[in-house]
Amino acid sequence: MATQATSSSPSSTYSSSSSSSCPRRKYDVFLSFCGVDTRMNFTDHLYTALKQKSIITFRDDEKLEQGKYISSELLKAIEESKYAIIVLSTNYASSRWCLIELAKIVDCMKKTRLTILPVFYHVDPSDVRNRRGTLAEAFAKHEKNTKVNTKDVQAWKAALRDVGHIAGWHVHDRYESKVIQEIIGRICTELYHKFSSVCEDLVGMDSRVEEMLSSYLGEGLGDVHFVGICGIGGMGKTTLAQEIYRRISGNFEVGKFIANVREETKNKGLVSLQKQLLSKTLMESEINISNVYEGINAIRNTLCDKKVFIVLDDVDGEQQLEALAGKHDWFGAGSRIILTSRDSHFLQRNGVDDVYKIKGLNDNEALKLFSLKAFHKPHPEENFVNLSMVFVNYAKGLPLALKVLGSLLFDKTKNEWKSALNKLKAEFDKNIMNILQISFDGLEDTQKALFLDIACFFKGENKDCIRDVLQSFGYHPDYNIGVLIDKSLITIEGHEILRMHDLLQDMGQEIVRRESPREPGGRSRLWIYKDVIRVLKNNTGTKAVEGIMLKVPIQKMEHLHAEAFSKMKNLRILKIDNAKFPQDFINGTMQLPKSLNYLSDELRIMEWHGYPFKSMPTSFQPNKLVELRMRWSRIKHLWKGIMDLDELRLIDLSDSHNLIEMPDLSGAPKLKQLILQHCIGLSKIHASLGNLKYLIRLDLNGCKCLESLPENLGNIKGLEVLDVSETAITELPSSFVLFKNLKVLSLHKCKGLSSISSSKFISFPLIQKRRVDPADILGRTLSNLWFLTQLNLSYCNLQAIPDSLGCLSSLKYLYLRGNNFVCLPESTTQLSNLRDLSLRGCTHLRSLPELPSNIENINAYGCASLEILPLRPEDGPYPDLFLIGCDKLINNEDYDDMLLANLRHRIIKGNPYYGITIPGREIPKWFGHQSEGTSVNLQVPSDKLKGIALCAVFVLRQHHPLHQLLSEDETIQEYIFTHHLSWYLKANGNQSRQRVKCISFWEQFGKIESYYLCLDYYCYRSPTPKMKENWIQDANGFVQIEIGFETYGPGLEVTKCGAHLILEQDIEDLNQTMRGCSSSSRCSITPYEDDLEDSAKDTKTK
Repeated sequence: MATQATSSSPSSTYSSSSSSSCPRRKYDVFLSFCGVDTRMNFTDHLYTALKQKSIITFRDDEKLEQGKYISSELLKAIEESKYAIIVLSTNYASSRWCLIELAKIVDCMKKTRLTILPVFYHVDPSDVRNRRGTLAEAFAKHEKNTKVNTKDVQAWKAALRDVGHIAGWHVHDRYESKVIQEIIGRICTELYHKFSSVCEDLVGMDSRVEEMLSSYLGEGLGDVHFVGICGIGGMGKTTLAQEIYRRISGNFEVGKFIANVREETKNKGLVSLQKQLLSKTLMESEINISNVYEGINAIRNTLCDKKVFIVLDDVDGEQQLEALAGKHDWFGAGSRIILTSRDSHFLQRNGVDDVYKIKGLNDNEALKLFSLKAFHKPHPEENFVNLSMVFVNYAKGLPLALKVLGSLLFDKTKNEWKSALNKLKAEFDKNIMNILQISFDGLEDTQKALFLDIACFFKGENKDCIRDVLQSFGYHPDYNIGVLIDKSLITIEGHEILRMHDLLQDMGQEIVRRESPREPGGRSRLWIYKDVIRVLKNNTGTKAVEGIMLKVPIQKMEHLHAEAFSKMKNLRILKIDNAKFPQDFINGTMQLPKSLNYLSDELRIMEWHGYPFKSMPTSFQPNKLVELRMRWSRIKHLWKGIMDLDELRLIDLSDSHNLIEMPDLSGAPKLKQLILQHCIGLSKIHASLGNLKYLIRLDLNGCKCLESLPENLGNIKGLEVLDVSETAITELPSSFVLFKNLKVLSLHKCKGLSSISSSKFISFPLIQKRRVDPADILGRTLSNLWFLTQLNLSYCNLQAIPDSLGCLSSLKYLYLRGNNFVCLPESTTQLSNLRDLSLRGCTHLRSLPELPSNIENINAYGCASLEILPLRPEDGPYPDLFLIGCDKLINNEDYDDMLLANLRHRIIKGNPYYGITIPGREIPKWFGHQSEGTSVNLQVPSDKLKGIALCAVFVLRQHHPLHQLLSEDETIQEYIFTHHLSWYLKANGNQSRQRVKCISFWEQFGKIESYYLCLDYYCYRSPTPKMKENWIQDANGFVQIEIGFETYGPGLEVTKCGAHLILEQDIEDLNQTMRGCSSSSRCSITPYEDDLEDSAKDTKTK
């Protein structure tokens, strides 16, 4: 079966201004396979490899929208894919669903040129063509099944025959890793060529790409090479960088394109960009970095041994470089870093090795690009040739201008062309922005207003998130955004992000400035800090002002006029933002009078973080308001009575500590999100909340005074996210069982539930009139939450977990930290989608049941009573384990087998592995190199080395004085680590070394004098540039290396350590040995390592 999409990347979300004209499907690859045969081995390895190469792949059922008929979703995904990889295995034809996919794939191959890549996985291609063996048996059963349509069976047979005749890969006597490499290579190569052939408006790009590849990015240019691409705005710097990335990124271990660095730094900060860079490498969506310096260390440590290809687009500041690509030795040998910038001196000043100055298009290239936009073909109409050349000459080889002018003239008459030319001549002596404005002038009034709003306020916003706001302005965004795209004025990038070229944004903002050049208060839109402050201080605003966006600098005290907004009768957008430093608002960064007298009734967006007043103006009638965002405000009451708010979709008053109660929301029937995080004074939620049938998200996390929820809450049938963590609620409303569409539920630290009384739960007659454990109530509740994917019941004083937990078939993340139950129900094994299980601090937990095979992480930190962990070495699961404080597990006899099996599994997957920490004081015997103390020395055959398995025994000798380190805030304490254990690798006794953080933990559960094993796997590729100087082989081809462990935090000591070499042949052999391994026949990781060592000794004696 098939369905999970990998995350998008520049290689699949091409975002130049030409992207709108390029036919583009949603997925690169659709994976069709039989889960029973290959989900946990070949298909998983193939999917991981596709993901690492940024090939967007549809697999499994993780991306399907809950509640939709799965068949239509899958069939649509096939239609939206370029390739279909069909893994034909023994039981493939036994699955009706696989055969339905197969028939659809073959149908699309014939109708839409979908490319089929078959993999014959331990089945003979001739058996597939002729339906022999297990395939014949499968079809015999289908033909006997009265529920199966005879016509369907015939279609399946025909599809199977067609696929059997297509050349593919036969996995039988071949190494699976080699087959996967071949599949990836073919797809990467063909994706580039297909892209080049359909995106015809990348005119002149081939010659520039070839020049870059041959003269600036070649292999003879040093180990690590930084290359700058510079030129004026609109010249095509980003497009060139994207095309190079698209063509060669597949040749590198890690490829990452980070777009709009300058803009993203302003909007989201450097830490966000660092996380973006690391997410590709670590294959994780959440990267834990708290500041830029941590990010620098993480990037340097993670990428120093990897051959990377990174593009940093639109860089303009030294801090950006220092945070993302500070020095050459951050990256492994052969790495290439491309930086695009308008400033060549900036690039040279910051140590870039070469700078490529991009040139404009020549006359032939310019005419072709212009014609593609103006005529939708590569040459002009015969009677338009001369006119076309005049327009081309005005553009002076600038691709952006050619696209904009060409798009303006498409489908226009000759007289309209001449009229546009006359206007162009009038702008001849002015700059390019005036030329670009001709396209703006051709827009309708609504389209002009939409363009200017994007230029001033909404560039970089998610189109879907602001659709309601744009619709409230009468912009008809679904249509008019398309018009702006067609005219090359904006683009849509990645996850529906609105983008606009810097020159076009400058043009739009200049148009607004010209509305009132000397007095900002006469302009329609204000976004420049000094202009906004001038207007608000001097009360010079007028009815012309429609939008204000103010980002207040840190520690900037401003005294604003009492009637600052009184003249702005048409204000639609008000965004005052200091979200990064809310304390400055709370401490009075903006000084206003004691009350606000006026706000425009035309407001659609009211976003004022740190709103300094206790209430809204009494005259304020926000009937048109769509979004109300006032985090860290001082507001006590929003309004009294029922306010007519028919357009309101979102309320966010998080961290408004003075808020006492929410008003009647009956007048806001279309509200979708209500976010009240950490409103610590809020004690009551109005019953009208239960009537909001469109509400999707209700977030009350941290509302410590809130003791109850409205009884009719379950009437909100569409609610998907409910977070009541750290509230004082003591009972769940009886209507809770009606939440059929809930996906995320958090009751974290709802300690009041432990004293729950069931007397009000009329739907639970069996437990009336007695006090019960909240698990009894939860049991009835959980059994209805079929679509729940995340459940947090941490620190709820639960004595037991209900058996109905197994009904949560969609659950992926289960958090049960700090409870008092002794065991988990046997039904836990039914949670087939469970990935993450957190049991930290469950000190009474004694045993775990058999766990689902797909589980990836088990955190049982501090489960002091845990004695049984049912992980079978022969067939998994193979999760990451964090078991500090689980000292009773020390007597588990299967540890060695379990560790070895887990390690084998991780090595085959080919990813770096950081995941096992368990009780134990002895290094497993299969670690061939062992030593007392903190380091071990060994010889490495560098030409054959693929990885190193590491193990350390560590002990906590004393407790740390936590009060000297930790905040008094319990929430902060929960996420602070007091101790760290890392390891390093050093070659030939030199001081240059690679350091990797291994584990971090909070010592609360660390028992004095308890010993633990930490297992790590280092996937070796190549040494860092510094280490390469010392990575010198001796006469026998060996390198002498030292592996050592370092501790951080008082009392933490490493007593023993060990290492085991993973050689080239092991990676290939393990695919075979894994199938034959069992707990009774243990498989050696390196069957010939001893021979290799003996060989080294022999050579030394000769």
